[in-house]
Formats: sequence, C-alpha cells, structure tokens
Amino acid sequence: MRILLLSPLLADYYHFYYQSSLKALLHASVLRTISHKSLALEAVAAVTPKEHQVIIQKVPYDKVRYDDPYDLVGIHCVTGDAPFAYVIADTFRARGTPVVLGGYHPSALPEEAKQHADSVVIGEAEISWPLLLQDFQQGRLKPFYRQEKPVMGEQIPTPVQNNSKEFSPAVQAARGCPYQCEFCSETIINARKLYRPRPVQTVVEEIQALPGSTFVFHDPSLTINPEYSKQLFSEMVGLKKHFFCNGNADTLGSDEELLELAHKAGCLGWLIGFESLSQEALDSVKKKTNQVENYTLAIEKVHEHAMMVCGTFLFGFDTDTADVFDRTKKFVEISHIDVPDALILTPFPGTPLFHRLVSEGRILTKDWSKYDHKHVVFQPKHMTPEDLLTRTFRLYKDFYAVKNMFKRIVTSLNLDYYAFRCVLFSSLTMRNVEFNIATRLEAPQELP
Repeated sequence: MRILLLSPLLADYYHFYYQSSLKALLHASVLRTISHKSLALEAVAAVTPKEHQVIIQKVPYDKVRYDDPYDLVGIHCVTGDAPFAYVIADTFRARGTPVVLGGYHPSALPEEAKQHADSVVIGEAEISWPLLLQDFQQGRLKPFYRQEKPVMGEQIPTPVQNNSKEFSPAVQAARGCPYQCEFCSETIINARKLYRPRPVQTVVEEIQALPGSTFVFHDPSLTINPEYSKQLFSEMVGLKKHFFCNGNADTLGSDEELLELAHKAGCLGWLIGFESLSQEALDSVKKKTNQVENYTLAIEKVHEHAMMVCGTFLFGFDTDTADVFDRTKKFVEISHIDVPDALILTPFPGTPLFHRLVSEGRILTKDWSKYDHKHVVFQPKHMTPEDLLTRTFRLYKDFYAVKNMFKRIVTSLNLDYYAFRCVLFSSLTMRNVEFNIATRLEAPQELP
C-alpha cells in the first residue's frame, strides 16, 4: 500500500498577515530551525511493515496535495491544528481515500475525531498501528484502536528519519512524565505518567546518525531521572553535536554534575517552564517541580555552565490578579532569563484543567483553533478575558522592546559562543513574531 502520514502546519497561514516579508521570514526561520513539530509520524513509519510505501509530510495545510494516489492517509494533530486537520481529512475522504486520525486531540476527543475519519488511534500507536493496517487490508477496519499496554523504553523504535529541511532533527530519549501537571497535554495520552527511558546506547546511535550538528530533545524533561540523563550526556561527549532540551527548575538548581555533563555533551540551552511566580498558583495545578524561591538559583546555575535559559510563563491561573504581570516583568529583568516568553494558560481537551473548567461552566469557546496559548478560551477568575489577553500581549512586547532585549543579548556574551548566537537569533525572531496575530486567525471552513 501507499500510505501518507501527514501533520498539518499553520506557519504559512500566520505569515499571510505579516506586512513585512522580513518578519515573515524570521518567523518561518524559528519555526523551521529550532523547533520540531513531533516525532509521532516518524515513529509510526518505523513500525509500518516494509511491504508498504510510506510518505511523511509536514506541510502548511493549504499546500497538501490531494491528487497524489494513496491507499490510506494518517493525520496527526494537536488541538490547535484540529480544525485544519479535519478539513484535510474530509477532503481526502470526499475523494475516496480512507483516513486515520491520531495525536493528542483525537486521543482526547475520539468521538469527535471519528466524524472526520474512518478510524481513530487513541494514545500511543506502536502496537495498534500494525494491527490497524492488517485489519484495513482485510476489510475489517475498526472505528477505534487503543493500546492496552504502554510501550516500554526498549520497545520504542528508532524513528524513521524525515530528512526535510523544514525542521531541525529531533530525538526522544524517554517517554512519559510522572508529574502530571493539571494543564499539561502529557496527561492525555495513556501511560504518559509512566516514565520510560530508552537504552542509552540506542539513543546515542540515533544521535550519531542525525544529519547536521544541531538537534532538539523532544522529551518532556531531561531532569525527571537525573542519573539516566547523566549517563546519556556522558556517552554523548565527543559526538560534536549541539542540542536544546527541557528541564525542571528544581533539579537544574541543585545538580551541578548534571549541568556540567550537559554542557560537555553539547547542550546550548534549557527550556524551563517557570509558569508562575505564585507558589499558590503552582500548587493549585500540581506543578510539583517548581519552588519559586529556587528559580533564581536554577537560572544562575545554568548560566554558570555557559548555557542559555529559555523561560516560559503562563497567565490566567485562578490566583492571578493584575499585579502578576509587573512582578513577572521585574523578575525577568533581575534574573537575566535569556529568552523569556509570555503565554496564556490554555485548557486543552482531555486535561484535568479542561475537565475542571467545563464543570465550573468557564469554557468560553470550543473553537479549537483558538487553543494555542495566544487566545483566552476560558473565563479567568480575577480579570476579564480581554484584560488577560491585553496584559499578556503587553508583557510580551515589553520583553522584546529594543532596550530590554539588547540588555539580555549583551549579558549572554558570557555564555558559550554557540549559546550566545542562539540567544541573539532567538531574541531577534521573538521580537518580530506578531503575538496578537492570533486574534485575527480563524479556522478555515474550506481550503482556499
């Protein structure tokens, strides 16, 4: 069979609204060089029987080609992509091509997804996908496929390398996160709370085979099991690769050995979800790895080892009042976070946060295209939705005002040379990203 595995992108749809082609180019550059949409399609391709031809595409939704002949189309999507994925799925099905949907959103709302697909894969797919293909060939495709057992670390396949130049290469050393924060989409997929590291040597061989010298670790956090990460970093020394990864503030502020090995292995920077400066807010959403009093120490320790810090903050927690924005602004200034980001709390379907807000009658819209951290889709407790949106946007703009951005770039001269270059590039790109563009975006009802 000829199988298309597809993940729609919204990048070009965003670029349409840029008045400056340079800004559009910078936005495209950050999307396509320091991010990687997902490894899900590559993992599915790895467990597809060799008798089938697999084509992987991660393209803007309006660049999908429907005239190419496929026996089956598999589409992976998250919530913000779902309306676009549904349009694509409906179009393929109208042309007689069967469609399978999977990913975070279809796993959270399988009955909804089934309205646009012949079958839905719920959760992980390494076991269920080969069974689905077998059933499809025998004419007995089931409406839903759900794995009963999690795929353990040694069973996680090496993804098929998608050599597209649209994204930097990515690796996932482990799956699962035991922390289960209330707002995190990791809580949606079955068994995601079970931490499952892959064999270190397998991961190292995968990294060696990557094209280019820079890649991204796609793990929720490389500080969940510090001893595993230390072993991995030790084996990576000498590979001459640079990488970015996620980490938690508690471990980064207390484990010098981990940071030293990470730097030697080629780590350029850590993305840390600080989320809030309110301990009450963090506790309310079960963010167990964050103690506000330790934030500054974590940033200092990462910087001492010549790596950059990308810090994200979410706004809209039930304890948030208007003063949280000024407090965050001051903290970013004094703590020297290299690349800060201000995002709006988003209750993704399937998460405990979404279920709680539904039960409280506080969800304002189920237009999934607005579930992107740039829209307010629920009723905040202590401010209006408009106020939350405006204040978050203002803070973001303040982060990347020329004066503030320049100070951070100059400070980052103390980092590793390659880390400094990343701070410079990321800062210029973030400044040019039109944060408020999302307020003008609507999900298309039909393809242009």
